[in-house]
Amino acid sequence: MTYSSTILCRVHGTDRPGITAGLMAVLAESGAELYDVQQVVVRGRLTLDILFTAPEGRSTVKDLLFYGWQAGLDIDFEVVDTAPTPPQTTAAVTIVGQSIGPAAFGAAAGAVAEAGANIERIVRIARYPVVAYELIVSNGDLDRLRENLMQAGQEHRFDVAVQEESLERRLKRMVVIDVDSTLIQDEVIDLLAEAAGVAEEVKAITDQAMEGEVEFAEALRRRVALLGGLDVDVVTRIAREVRLTPGARTLIRTLKRMGMKIAIVSGGFSHVTDFLASELGVDHAVANVLEVADGKLTGGLVGEVVDRAGKARILKEIAEKEGIPLEQVVAVGDGANDLDMLALAGLGIAFNARSTVREKADAALNVPYLDALLFMLGIPRKEVEAEEVGPVPVPGLPPV
Repeated sequence: MTYSSTILCRVHGTDRPGITAGLMAVLAESGAELYDVQQVVVRGRLTLDILFTAPEGRSTVKDLLFYGWQAGLDIDFEVVDTAPTPPQTTAAVTIVGQSIGPAAFGAAAGAVAEAGANIERIVRIARYPVVAYELIVSNGDLDRLRENLMQAGQEHRFDVAVQEESLERRLKRMVVIDVDSTLIQDEVIDLLAEAAGVAEEVKAITDQAMEGEVEFAEALRRRVALLGGLDVDVVTRIAREVRLTPGARTLIRTLKRMGMKIAIVSGGFSHVTDFLASELGVDHAVANVLEVADGKLTGGLVGEVVDRAGKARILKEIAEKEGIPLEQVVAVGDGANDLDMLALAGLGIAFNARSTVREKADAALNVPYLDALLFMLGIPRKEVEAEEVGPVPVPGLPPV
């Protein structure tokens, strides 16, 4: 059978059930070969592209036009090059902001173009509590693309993640979350110091650690020593009074519905992480253990200190225990002691972090909602809001 030129059919109109089925019926009746189909609906308006070839001598185009007239659709055609499309590298770009207007979106698009990449598809995945879009882009230099978009994001106040579009990106299986100032809004050591009446002394040591004058492990031991004599019941009470970051429950509930493993790893204390693990239903919780004798803190720690290197080691150990490759792990944190953990994971996200952490992480979120992390995983808001009980569909895969 001899075929005519390859034709791109573009359909516009009010969306309703049955349009695609009707068009395919026309093509099937004419014996056409189907090469590609892409569709998008915006506010009830359909744009559908169909790439096909039809046997010579058949009235395929006329039949499609007649169907469009009957269905109230606008249809036009274009003869296109039949040469196969060369292999392309693709990346998923996620932009997140309190609002994203034309200037911000234009800056993102310009950053993509300046890196030699082309936008293939744009999908809005959330409009509240933040606005989020996912752009699938082809070609271009990935490092340059990330650098350009980070700069545009700083100028126009949006967050961005650039990830190679691969199966691993769509199949994240575990999320490891820092606790103080990430999962919760508080710094527990400061709350304990306030209760023990040593807030100023603890703050001075913390400032030294932040300036790099004292290593984290030494600073932690010195601060904990100042807590000696504090009644353990006070520690238990404070652990139950910590404030979750907005969106934390939504994030963990959604991840659990997706069947993902969740770990919280903290340079803080097990009194807090054990309570949060029970309250939120996370799978793993690891933190420093305060030594207790006769119902009071001794001012010492039990076991190894969970520091920067320790967090990365714990992430690796949990992943190995669960049989999950590191490429399928997401790590989230805000401090310098999270950097090794963020670097080890397949995707490291800095959450409301200092600039030194943001610059080294794969992605950064600077909005006050922890569940915005879901958008960087490609999970649309409608799936987060789903009322039915059951697993959340993983983007790119059929429902379980």
